[in-house]
Amino acid sequence: MSAAREQPAGTGARVVSADGTEIAFEQSGSGPALVLVASALADRTDTTKLAALLAPHFTVINYDRRGRGASGDAAAYAPDREVEDIAALIEHVGGSASLFGSSSGAVLALRAAAAGLNVDRLALYEPPFVVAEGDDGPPGDLARQVDALLAEGRPGDAVKYFMTRVQGMPGIAVFFMKLMPKVWANLTGMARTLPYDIAVMGDTQQGRPLDAEEWKGVAARTRVLIGGKSPAAFHHAAHALTEILPQADHHTLPALNHGAPVMAPKKLAPQIITFLKP
Repeated sequence: MSAAREQPAGTGARVVSADGTEIAFEQSGSGPALVLVASALADRTDTTKLAALLAPHFTVINYDRRGRGASGDAAAYAPDREVEDIAALIEHVGGSASLFGSSSGAVLALRAAAAGLNVDRLALYEPPFVVAEGDDGPPGDLARQVDALLAEGRPGDAVKYFMTRVQGMPGIAVFFMKLMPKVWANLTGMARTLPYDIAVMGDTQQGRPLDAEEWKGVAARTRVLIGGKSPAAFHHAAHALTEILPQADHHTLPALNHGAPVMAPKKLAPQIITFLKP
């Protein structure tokens, strides 16, 4: 990884990733470093409340993944570029950090650890692996469908397709989201990054066991958190992941679902604090 150039921490702070892309972040709190890795169709605004709850215990880095919010982007994408972004942020906070990721962001955090970054601990909320035959997973042609909608200049339709076919959101819920102009504009603005999350997930959502070889580089202590109200596929994924990682366990949080990092940060934060604090 190349050295990251950085600006002062706080609102509007940036590091420069290995390929020259500027990554925007907000830094708050003090103590051990913790980087928050967002899910699909999310930027740092989605984890602002969670960051505030964690800041009394950690130096929290809440960043915009590339192509989102105030961060830049590059012409060519690969998940390795996002691993380099996390590496630049870890370098900024002193060379090591814990990671918290939710949904596809949890898988990106895992990829960062597997790539050999200096990760102290991993707290993961519902990595959306599909490991059992019969569990609900995304359409087999998800990447092709999303790419086609984006190529046709239909970002709103790409967002709707992803929300209804991948996230399982009712169509009526998407309809009401369209009635909130700022919310919908933010989502459609991030539609171009949907292929990024699809690439991060790779072939891990096809109802097959996880490939232990792919994740053998993850040496950090890991806790997988699952909502008690979430579909069985998330529970199956958590069990499968903890079976192949050397230092991992899982914990179910009653009454929570997949949206907990945004919708229920006060219930989630204590679990992250308890596990990550030295």
